[in-house]
Amino acid sequence: MPAYMALCDDVPDSAELRRAVLQDHLTYIEAIMDRVLVAGPLRAPATEAYSSSCFVYLADDIEAARVLLEEDPYHRAGVYAEVRWSEFKPAAGQWIGGKTW
Repeated sequence: MPAYMALCDDVPDSAELRRAVLQDHLTYIEAIMDRVLVAGPLRAPATEAYSSSCFVYLADDIEAARVLLEEDPYHRAGVYAEVRWSEFKPAAGQWIGGKTW
């Protein structure tokens, strides 16, 4: 099954909104865990606040991956200002157990 990566940049001053929706977001991620290769918040070096998120979903196609994100409480609450999508090819690393070549 293909993998798709979403890089989601937050709206300005998103910290309070993130906090308000955090538990619903985590519950949602737990519910779709079989479709998530990796997910987590991002922050710029030397800053305290998270300002974006990365999700790598397993999905049949990009539209199915988009639905996974669109149903996320963070997305529904307006945490994300911009989302950039890419097809993701896991090729090497500890998380995938070595290399694919």
